[in-house]
Amino acid sequence: MGSLGRRNGRSGASGTWRNWAGNVSVRPAREVRPASVEELADAVRSAAADGLRVKTVGTGHSFTSITATDGLLIRPDLLTGIRRIDRAAMTVTVESGTPLRRLNAALAREGLSLTNMGDITEQTVAGAISTGTHGTGRDSASIAAQVRELELVTADGRVTTCSAQESPEVFAAARIGLGALGVVSAVTFAVEPLFLLTAREEPMGFDRVTAEFEQLHAENEHFEFYWFPHTGNCNTKRNNRSHGPVDPPGAVSGWFEDEFLSNGVFQVANSFGRALSAAVPAIARISSRALSARTYTDIPYKVFTSPRRVRFVEMEYAVPREAAVAALRELKAMVDRSPLRVSFPVEVRTAPADDITLSTASGRDTAYLAVHMYRGTPYRAYFTAAERIMTAHGGRPHWGKMHTRDAAYLAEAYPRFGEFTALRDRLDPDRLFANPYLRRVLGD
Repeated sequence: MGSLGRRNGRSGASGTWRNWAGNVSVRPAREVRPASVEELADAVRSAAADGLRVKTVGTGHSFTSITATDGLLIRPDLLTGIRRIDRAAMTVTVESGTPLRRLNAALAREGLSLTNMGDITEQTVAGAISTGTHGTGRDSASIAAQVRELELVTADGRVTTCSAQESPEVFAAARIGLGALGVVSAVTFAVEPLFLLTAREEPMGFDRVTAEFEQLHAENEHFEFYWFPHTGNCNTKRNNRSHGPVDPPGAVSGWFEDEFLSNGVFQVANSFGRALSAAVPAIARISSRALSARTYTDIPYKVFTSPRRVRFVEMEYAVPREAAVAALRELKAMVDRSPLRVSFPVEVRTAPADDITLSTASGRDTAYLAVHMYRGTPYRAYFTAAERIMTAHGGRPHWGKMHTRDAAYLAEAYPRFGEFTALRDRLDPDRLFANPYLRRVLGD
């Protein structure tokens, strides 16, 4: 299948770029929109010759400055579409700038699907894998763990491919490469025949969820829950494969839950809470009781993903799964005894151990605890207190979400950290792809 929507690449002076949350903005010296891997390689070589650092930006869903640069900003919005589907190998090769939502829809039309995915689909495929985007799963891991081959433009402008068989040491690191090893130009994912998932969403008390967490994890292919601070209430979601039939949420009830309550009313409630913080606990109690139990069955991306229109900032830490309940209980105790007013729920998900060098689940079964604050609301006190708890449990911060960790901490948190930095020294000795964020988390 050909790539969709290509035009000739464009380059020139740039305006200000801002991320989705609005907390990061940069004004690069110039931008380029390559329409082919050849144009991408030319752009990298030209930037190196002109002494410009190079970063690629997707849809801006990272909350960190991982893509920020004052040099050349590459926008991959012309590098989109499926290159090929290999039904014998059960893989799909897709251009790096393709949004996940377009990939999911295209695969479904072909009777195929990724095995697991995160809960939003706006990111580009390269941005999603490079920052370690994940969903929740007992046996199936992050989006990057489903990658079978990468095509990469390195600092010398060469186009190279890597896989478990070809340059395996590059493949182990580049699947979650943080934009530090090169520019991803194409991604080959493992796929499987399209299947159905039955979702069971159900309110549940905090004490019950935490007491039964291991059982709920073991009994379900995909389990996650949200705890509403200032309450003892949670909302749980269990996704398991189903023989059908397809039974999606009704048009009215689905709109009411996913748009009216989860986006519309939630937006109003957060805006009110930002203006009057004393009302936040009462709003939380109402919000936590608004969503009712429901069960529905559909194809994977319609079950895994949800619209997210309320803007926020986020910090997420990966802790060993056996530490999840203790960390969450400590977080609740901290919020309960503090003057903090937290209007966003805390999200808890899981992932099995994987073999990716800087994956947050590298080498250990993992639970993710994500804290959020409504955009424009003071967040530092909450995030600082939460981070203190997570790091005490050996937490690893999500690469695309807010945190204060540096290379010294991360070298202890990741047994293979030195393997990654040595590869970086080899592939990008002059730090063409460096920026302040990478200097902090990887060192120089």
